[in-house]
Amino acid sequence: PAVSTAHTARQPCYQPPAGAAQKLFSLSGLFAVYKPKGPTSAAVLNLLKEKLLAEAGVQTNGNKRKSQVLKIGHGGTLDSAATGVLVVGIGKGTKLLKTILAGSKKYTAIGLLGKATDTLDATGKVTEEKPYDQVTKRDLENVLQKFTGDIMQVPPLYSALKKDGERLSTLVKRGEAVEAKPARPVRVFHIVLAVYHVTINIPDVECGGGFYVRSLVSDIGKELSTCASMQELTRTKHGPFTLEEHALHEDKWTIDEIARSLEHCMSLLPGEPSHKKFKTEHPEETAVSCEDK
Repeated sequence: PAVSTAHTARQPCYQPPAGAAQKLFSLSGLFAVYKPKGPTSAAVLNLLKEKLLAEAGVQTNGNKRKSQVLKIGHGGTLDSAATGVLVVGIGKGTKLLKTILAGSKKYTAIGLLGKATDTLDATGKVTEEKPYDQVTKRDLENVLQKFTGDIMQVPPLYSALKKDGERLSTLVKRGEAVEAKPARPVRVFHIVLAVYHVTINIPDVECGGGFYVRSLVSDIGKELSTCASMQELTRTKHGPFTLEEHALHEDKWTIDEIARSLEHCMSLLPGEPSHKKFKTEHPEETAVSCEDK
């Protein structure tokens, strides 16, 4: 009898560009990416890392240890519902993230008068409703004065702050009793505020490290003898990095694009060594760092 032989065409394997892995592991410094609404800052960072390792042809096959050969971190958590600039450190640039975290940031925000939530934003459960039609222009002017300069602010319970090594938000979601952190000093350099019927419009607020815009909106509501919750938040600037000029969208998360961005972004940091001097000398020895800063 005739013997038939079936041949299955093999799919061509992805071949990374020559030297791609070496170039990836030599990258070092700070750059910025755009964080969309939905994922956590840590999830955005992990996706970025996965895309870069895949482009470089580094096969992890689910091996967490192998996936952690790329040293990368971010310089300040953005809430899941927030968008905007997320500063990323790669290679030795991760050592600069602590400095960036304490630096100034700019945001735009929209708040809703008359409703308070347990998370202080639109993702939470409504905990209080109050009338708000008594708000006057003079009230607004007084509020601006009270929330400009060096002020005291109580951070929200649903936050990245930790107690005994765990996030407060994790403890609260688990149903554990959590006391609010004490008020702490924060700085507001500049704020623009307007109220249109039910909406608090904050087209520009510049603040220092450790500041929560959610708490600002909530506190503004209280000062206006009502309540309020944040509906939208966008970080438009972090340190010298702006949303328009420096934040790379996902389609630009490639080794070459990030290399170009590093050259530009590192030149914006006063007193920092140039990108060329900031290279990782032995990339094959680079340890992991993918922490949620």
